[in-house]
Amino acid sequence: MSYFEKINLFLNRMLLFIGGVFLVSMILLCCANIFLRIGWMPIRGTFELMGFFGAIVTAFALSHTQKKRAHISVNVLIDTFSSQTRHVLRVINDLICFVFFVIVAYQMAVKAGILMQAGEVTETLRIIYYPFTYAVAFGCLILAFTFLTDLLKVLFTNKEVSS
Repeated sequence: MSYFEKINLFLNRMLLFIGGVFLVSMILLCCANIFLRIGWMPIRGTFELMGFFGAIVTAFALSHTQKKRAHISVNVLIDTFSSQTRHVLRVINDLICFVFFVIVAYQMAVKAGILMQAGEVTETLRIIYYPFTYAVAFGCLILAFTFLTDLLKVLFTNKEVSS
């Protein structure tokens, strides 16, 4: 296993664990809010917390999902091409996705910086936005790193990354 793959595996596991903690928190918060709503005492700010936690769960699961090839894909057309054509398409796809998610991560970080300078907070709980925005940017950056790792594997080994 290459050095990049080891780093990628470590980062994926770390993000999955953190995302899992936030997912369990979402479940507990939702259940608690449902039960407390019965007694007309809902938890304040549940909507805000669910939005923030959901963003982290989603962003932190992207890289692992890409690594496991668990995204929905339609290979009806691609499977009809020759092995060499599929290889070229794979390189192009990984390169475009890598560049795209680097740009997304950068733009999210810029947005987080703007939110930090503005001191933007939520209405109900007065939670600051920018740490969650930076977290989403980090998740996108790790996804870009996964695409880079896959691209390097496809380019420098004769082994096709499983689709």
